[in-house]
Amino acid sequence: MSEPALLQKSPARLLSLDVFRGITVAAMILVNNPGDWGHIYPPLEHAEWNGCTPTDLIFPFFLFIVGVSISFALGSKKEIAADHNKLLFTAAKRAIILIILGLIIQSFRILLKDPAQVFPTLRIPGVLQRIAIVFFITVWMFLKTSTKTQFRTLIIILIIYWVIMTFIPVPGVGAANLEKETNMGAWIDRSIFTEAHLWSSSKTWDPEGLLGTLPAVSTGLFGLLVGKWLKRKDKDDAVKISWMFSVGFLAVILGLIWDLFFPINKALWTSSYVLFAGGLATISLAFCYWIIDVNHYKSVTRPFVVFGVNAIAVFFLSAILPQLINLIKVTTPGGIKLGLIPYAYQTFIIPYFSPVNASLVYAVTFVLIWLLILWMMYNKKIIIKV
Repeated sequence: MSEPALLQKSPARLLSLDVFRGITVAAMILVNNPGDWGHIYPPLEHAEWNGCTPTDLIFPFFLFIVGVSISFALGSKKEIAADHNKLLFTAAKRAIILIILGLIIQSFRILLKDPAQVFPTLRIPGVLQRIAIVFFITVWMFLKTSTKTQFRTLIIILIIYWVIMTFIPVPGVGAANLEKETNMGAWIDRSIFTEAHLWSSSKTWDPEGLLGTLPAVSTGLFGLLVGKWLKRKDKDDAVKISWMFSVGFLAVILGLIWDLFFPINKALWTSSYVLFAGGLATISLAFCYWIIDVNHYKSVTRPFVVFGVNAIAVFFLSAILPQLINLIKVTTPGGIKLGLIPYAYQTFIIPYFSPVNASLVYAVTFVLIWLLILWMMYNKKIIIKV
């Protein structure tokens, strides 16, 4: 999962931002690939519904990073109004490619099992689809509006979303509510996409649904505003870092207060969740900036940089390649045919660890294999961009 190539051309790059992106992507690969979904340490799982685990922070951190990156990549280009349409066209093209890649990922497993079911059961919402929408809207906001308007839009979106989710009755259901199947977002997704094209684990609601993408835009704008602050030349590093820590802490507190009556919830992308996750992302970036760009502790940054610069490759390929590898079947001593990866997991990992540790060892091994591949790509200057 990576911000499109439009955001990777600016000479004004921050190593700390690349590292923060790489940490986020590596964490995403880790939590998306346990050895056994039935045996996972709690911090590596999403919250059941309300609440927030470290895993729940990965997606908003990435959208926040997309916003920060836009401010650095397009900062000087905003002043040339004649180029705006060209930049928006490029952003739209990148967004469309991301949407197509997301649909490919979601159709691939169906395609391998039953090609006839791809279109009847293809999930339409998804992670890359949401990133695409947030990316394009944030680029448009950056080019066409002022900082004050961007801040106001962020706040207005959060308030409007809170009103929609907690005050407006749900058609065919009754009073507004925040339950999985009966909230306004779930109703909109079923009405527009139908149950056949929603998340296969639920069919009645989708964690990347249409209405929840609205507050996700605020997460992108949050990052955009932090990036613009970090890019200012009239402030020294001490002031920048102090303000980022302060703003991040304040956002976390406001998110926790809002949580009392609009619970922090990743699947709904609630307004409290936007503030809470955005605050933690700001604090994390401030810490990375202080350690890496200010104090120049760079000796251990390379592993995360290689994940960051080829993030779209590792996200896409890590979802596709294991399914292709599992087409290779191996017969166990008991006569059972398994895909190559499950066979290796049962043969070389499960016998030596407890179930939950075996699951973790597999996930860590998966990340390390990709680290090796990405390191070789980085050394050969192979960077796959959208």
